[in-house]
Amino acid sequence: MLPNDVRPHATRIRELLYGHLVSRAICVVAQLGVPDVLAAKPLPVEEIATRVGAHAPSLRRLVRSLTCFGIFTEPEPGLVALTPLGATLRDDVPATARPTALLLAGEIGATWAELADTIRTGEPSFDLIHGGSLFDYLERKPEVRTTFDRSQAEGLALELDELISRVDFTTPKSIVDVGGSDGAMLLRLLEDAAPQARGTVFDLPGTAALAWQRIAEHGLSERCEVRSGDFFEFVPDDGDLYLVSHILHDWNDTDAVRLLRTCRAHMPSTAQLMVVDLLLDGGQTPALMDLYMLSLFGGDGGRERTAEEFLHLLERAGFTGAVVRRLPSGMGVITASPAGSP
Repeated sequence: MLPNDVRPHATRIRELLYGHLVSRAICVVAQLGVPDVLAAKPLPVEEIATRVGAHAPSLRRLVRSLTCFGIFTEPEPGLVALTPLGATLRDDVPATARPTALLLAGEIGATWAELADTIRTGEPSFDLIHGGSLFDYLERKPEVRTTFDRSQAEGLALELDELISRVDFTTPKSIVDVGGSDGAMLLRLLEDAAPQARGTVFDLPGTAALAWQRIAEHGLSERCEVRSGDFFEFVPDDGDLYLVSHILHDWNDTDAVRLLRTCRAHMPSTAQLMVVDLLLDGGQTPALMDLYMLSLFGGDGGRERTAEEFLHLLERAGFTGAVVRRLPSGMGVITASPAGSP
């Protein structure tokens, strides 16, 4: 007979092991578009299967299983409805999780199955599977880049309200978003937090068209521009605030310092740097994201960091006066000035 102190732990570890299957099931319903089909009203499984092109008996079992995890509900026998949790997988809702689910169902999720190779060798499992780095792959696969950028943008929606409510952006007249992707974060700041400022999205050429499109959609073409280039070589030299949001975690310490030194070399002496990133502090979300980074970039690549590790990077890159603010979500906002600035 098992000792009483063994049983709960033996049960819990199995729940964690099977958690990967829950993730895959959620990815499948997102791939099929089941949440979108259920947006208007509950439907019978057979009708859902017809609309999404699925095998009805198999879909019934999938939906029934995810009902246990709060994704769907059954208001009456044979009828399926979305829960508020499941509705976050619809394509047309704010902060939709569907782009993330599509990535995890494909290129990103495939790397997780090879994590053991990364642990053994330190090499990124993404590179081993896809024949090159994540960023090279995204440049070669514009359709994946679009999904990736949307996943990033929708994830930002979860934190921007908190950032805007707790950080003052009313001082800078010119904000440069270094590695700003399609401009989602900068545009929200210009609209809701920094109405006095102009903005520049700075990223690789492959994202320029996406950024210009988003700027036009927001009607901010007169206040925001896009410049392209390699942020290891240069950044625009006319900003008051240089925003580096969720960028440093993509790089190892050497490259992160190189990026920061580029900012230091090109930004005016009166400008300020602002780093926005998760803080590795023992919480489960940063820990999971660090494993995510490990699979994408390997043991010597990108990573989540503690506040002390960020401060060390900034010091090495020639910044001073760094101040760390930890937001309730676990996000960190770190501001610093170029060493020797007034």
